[in-house]
Amino acid sequence: MKPVTVRELRNHGGEVLDRVARGEVLVVTRDGAEVAELRPRARRSPAAADLIARRRHLPSVDPEALRRDIDSVLDATL
Repeated sequence: MKPVTVRELRNHGGEVLDRVARGEVLVVTRDGAEVAELRPRARRSPAAADLIARRRHLPSVDPEALRRDIDSVLDATL
C-alpha cells in the first residue's frame, strides 16, 4: 500500500482517485500517521443472463477467415 498525504489528497484529489480506480490501494497519512485507506470498490460479475444477452449481439466469426488473418500477421517460425 502506498502512502498519500492529506495535503496530496486535498490538492490532487482527482488524480488520487484515478489511481484508486486503476486498482491501487492507498493509505492516507496525516502528520506521518496512517488515518484511512482508499481502495477500489469490488465490481460485481455480470449475471449469466446478461452475458448470454450480450453474446446474441456479437457479430458472427468465420473461423477460417480468422485463421488466415492471424497467419498473415504472425511468423509461424517463432
